[in-house]
Amino acid sequence: MAEVSTAPTEHAQSLNTRVFGSVPPTVLVLLGIVSVQLGSAVAKHLFPVVGSFGTVALRLFFAAAVLVLVWRPSVRLSRRAWTVVLGYGVVLGLMNLCFYLALARIPLGIAVTVEFLGPLAVALAGSRRWLDVVWVALAGSGVFLLMEGGGELNLAGLLFAVAAGALWGLYILVGAALGRHTTEGNGLALGMAIAACIAVPVGVADSGTALLHPGVLVAGLGVALLSSVIPYTLDLEALRRIPPNVFGILMSLEPAVAAAIGLIVLQESLDWSQWIAVLCVVAASAGATLGARPSGT
Repeated sequence: MAEVSTAPTEHAQSLNTRVFGSVPPTVLVLLGIVSVQLGSAVAKHLFPVVGSFGTVALRLFFAAAVLVLVWRPSVRLSRRAWTVVLGYGVVLGLMNLCFYLALARIPLGIAVTVEFLGPLAVALAGSRRWLDVVWVALAGSGVFLLMEGGGELNLAGLLFAVAAGALWGLYILVGAALGRHTTEGNGLALGMAIAACIAVPVGVADSGTALLHPGVLVAGLGVALLSSVIPYTLDLEALRRIPPNVFGILMSLEPAVAAAIGLIVLQESLDWSQWIAVLCVVAASAGATLGARPSGT
């Protein structure tokens, strides 16, 4: 019985090693960021149909289902590992709920920018070199410029975005611990299942049977793959090989990629100050990437 249950996991581990082993962790982070923003573009079309709660419920439900099927995680973990997995799942679920609550009240660009303050704080707190502070300051300047012209801010939406940012910072730290205390994608699958248990009841209560429409289910699966399964898998693998502060600085690309996806996919134009912001964030991320220590130390 043990041999049957572990074979798919061993195959997934081998596949994971072949796919990600030769890819630099910085590239994994960048691919994850692009995937998240493409998922946001798809999710934007779901909001009028099932609302923010329904969208996050679909996202986490399908993400958990895919990851559990792929990894078939064992529940036989140490008490310390279970503590990390539970913490990761709770943070993940609450982070998504807070972000979508913010998105329902303030513009996407403002929500992403304010939420980004969490990873930025992690990057600054974990800094060991003065040059890292320069990159963080440059990225912070870009964040400030991206906020210009963002439209009227709703106080509740702003507070939800701040909460999502704080939870995002915790996600980075707990995600690093998850990589240390679990193997491959097992902890990720269990954590995502816990997050789904938090979000799905709220989504069902808010959206009801609208969640069962075939078109909604297909779109929800797409959002789950782009916004959760792919990026969180890439993030977890990257966090095994780079420190959390470097990961946090690399995540400074998030507002810039969001702006680019908005321009290409959603035809959302940028003004000159926002393009300057993009250049600031790209420069900060490039500098952090070039200054990062090689993995494997």
